[in-house]
Amino acid sequence: MQTILLVIHVLLAIALIALILMQHGKGADAGAAFGSGASATVFGARGSASFLSRVTAVLATLFFVVSLALAILANRQAKHESVTTVGTPPVSAPAKTPAKPAGSGPATPPSDVPSAPAAQPSGAAPAAPVKGGGASSKEPATK
Repeated sequence: MQTILLVIHVLLAIALIALILMQHGKGADAGAAFGSGASATVFGARGSASFLSRVTAVLATLFFVVSLALAILANRQAKHESVTTVGTPPVSAPAKTPAKPAGSGPATPPSDVPSAPAAQPSGAAPAAPVKGGGASSKEPATK
């Protein structure tokens, strides 16, 4: 059913394009007033404009009806998934970690974040910056 509606939709679109391109613009009426031979056409002086306008209106209405039918049909066939979940694998339950024995410290989950450097013992003084341009010797720098 959807394929048939889609083919009809494309054919209506092509027919609409052709009919719109066959119609004369507003500027073409000025040329007809000066005797360009519009009265000798198949539909008469004004007949082709009204005929093509009516056929275009009917085809446009059919185009919108088929578009609406395709949208309703597509909505009924949808799985009703969220846009954010389409294409993602289903989430499984996290793996259970074995329980640590009592007294082994707080349980911390594994992490990709690097840990902070180890703290210095409470009695140690922080290292002072070395003066003299980074030389490790105790001799003064010579000029």
